[in-house]
Amino acid sequence: MRIFALDGSLAGDGGNSSAMIDVAVEHLRPHAAVERAALASAPGFAAHRAALAAADALVIATGTYWDSWSSLLQQFLEQATPSEGTPLWLGKPAAVLVTAHAVGGKGVLSRLQGVLATFGALIPPMGGLVITRVSELARAHGGPGCEDIWSVDDVAVVCHNLRACARGEREFQAWPVDRGDPGERWLRRE
Repeated sequence: MRIFALDGSLAGDGGNSSAMIDVAVEHLRPHAAVERAALASAPGFAAHRAALAAADALVIATGTYWDSWSSLLQQFLEQATPSEGTPLWLGKPAAVLVTAHAVGGKGVLSRLQGVLATFGALIPPMGGLVITRVSELARAHGGPGCEDIWSVDDVAVVCHNLRACARGEREFQAWPVDRGDPGERWLRRE
């Protein structure tokens, strides 16, 4: 299995998205050949077309910039538009890893998964997540409710499900989910 991991962030190898790809690569390399690239080092779609064509599955990471993905990733997607619905994308599982300082990441995740699906990629179950500085601080301080916040450990689930889709299997995993009362009042003012 060949997996193409693309860092679409502005910071490239020195940023948080690169750190997320590092974690994904740790989970993927025992099972697949992983080719890694960063748009900050080699911008544009043409620079990555061959790697995309050779891949059986994709991991795309980006930071969050004013409630969107990076301008480098936007340019990549715009330039890739003529390849929509071609074998470059059709049926290839795509995982999405998003980082954000505080807010906006979930919207980026959902929208990017939608764009990739429109290109023809397959989005695995639990095939993307958002890690924020705020969530990392909350988890570091512990307390009740933190088990339902995405963590870097959940990248293992994303990678497992990506590999399962690429193999045509349905043996998916789930990350921990709070199945308690979703209507519980947690906002209290003293």
